[in-house]
Amino acid sequence: MHKGRIMKNFDLFWLLILTAVSVVTSCLSQQKDIDRQPAVAGQFYPSNPDELRSTLKGLFSKAIPSKNLTDIIGIISPHAGYVFSGVVAASAFNQVDPSKIYENIFILASSHYIGFEGASIYDQGDYITPLGKVKVNKQLVEQLIKKYDFFSNRTDAHAREHSLEVQLPFLQYVLKKDFQIIPIVIGTQNSETCRKIAGALKHYLNPNNLFVISTDYSHYPTYDDAVKVDKVTADAIVSNSPEKLLAAMNANELKGISNLSTSLCGWTSVLTLLYMTQGSENISFTPIQYKNSGDSKYGEKARVVGYNAIAISLKEKKAQFSLSEKDKKDLLAIARNTVAQYVKERKVPDVDATKLSDNIKTHCGAFVTLHKHGELRGCIGRFEPTEPLYKVVQQMAVAASTEDYRFQSVKSNEIKDLDIEISVLTPMKKINSIDEIELGKHGIYIKKGNRGGTFLPQVAKETGWTREEFLGHCAQDKAGIGWDGWKDADIFIYEALVFSEK
Repeated sequence: MHKGRIMKNFDLFWLLILTAVSVVTSCLSQQKDIDRQPAVAGQFYPSNPDELRSTLKGLFSKAIPSKNLTDIIGIISPHAGYVFSGVVAASAFNQVDPSKIYENIFILASSHYIGFEGASIYDQGDYITPLGKVKVNKQLVEQLIKKYDFFSNRTDAHAREHSLEVQLPFLQYVLKKDFQIIPIVIGTQNSETCRKIAGALKHYLNPNNLFVISTDYSHYPTYDDAVKVDKVTADAIVSNSPEKLLAAMNANELKGISNLSTSLCGWTSVLTLLYMTQGSENISFTPIQYKNSGDSKYGEKARVVGYNAIAISLKEKKAQFSLSEKDKKDLLAIARNTVAQYVKERKVPDVDATKLSDNIKTHCGAFVTLHKHGELRGCIGRFEPTEPLYKVVQQMAVAASTEDYRFQSVKSNEIKDLDIEISVLTPMKKINSIDEIELGKHGIYIKKGNRGGTFLPQVAKETGWTREEFLGHCAQDKAGIGWDGWKDADIFIYEALVFSEK
């Protein structure tokens, strides 16, 4: 009996422990999934769903329509009350493709209520608006917080912050597909921390994601002063230079404009964006619309806040130069006729350009290479795209057959044994690291002082050289600056469209 009571009490003890653990675990689970409720609904925008939809419909009806920019990767949108900045915000969101499926929408907003180092990403649950739930990609949020010490999950940064919240109904109204957000509130006032945040997020700046940057512009100057100040700030942003933005804000401050408290209340968010985009030549900033609160029937001219909509997109890639099979046959025929007539008669034949395609008339650099029974018999080319391609091919055909110092001029009885190869060149690009050279794809041009030399892309394939051998032979054999001369020379790469009679 005694032993039975002990076992019974023991079982009861563990039942109580397990129940307590279960309760605690349940509480922790509930705490982990705390959706962020609307903080400014009914103040900055209507809290009633039907009224909010009606308001948004009215704002978009007055907004600037889509400018049909390709690959929108970000927008800069204001975050004031909808009666003041809603039309400008709608103009920004109008640039977004409503039918696109985004992997993530990153929303960068600068904290208005608390200051802290770094940025906070909400991971406790989802965001709620009167239009419903906005899903947070908690998995990615947790990865970012775990990987970078400047990211935290402090909820007080999000609790009252309006600058992030007011963007969400626009997304819910515009996008036809489901989406998920990465809600980031930046608390730092340190530009170097903004640079670090940009480094962490830059990987995601691509057409698969959208960045929404939340900011208003000048605060509290007169209407006319706001227009001037906001143009300086916007011009700096559109220049895609974080240094110019910081300089513009500093210059505005030094002007002593009455009642100007800031040029850009979300400057840390915009600066973070610019640290992501700077130096990217394929990124374009397009101003969409500017207004300030003085343009609203509820605003006054003596004390205003500025609003700007700007779209960030990828520039359309120019169609790559190409040649049809007919173009290639025409160029090879021109080269062979030129070699034959010039070797026999020292005369360059006339070409009827009216029968040639526009591609052949495009200004391009080109090399003409002659082989005889598989062995090199002459090769000369020109980089500069100063003349139509067919003329360059004629001139290089003459030079390859009669002016290559490594060989005697081609004789009439050799013409039938020649195989002609043409390499049409793309523009040269200077490189900072030899790691950029792809053997077989890139030709190289090495220049040091007044000496220079080149190898076409196919040389690497034909020889089987390593990258260092490719460079060493070019520096020594072509540029005449020694085997290691490339190490302190300027190196350029280019590509070539290569085709031959063979």
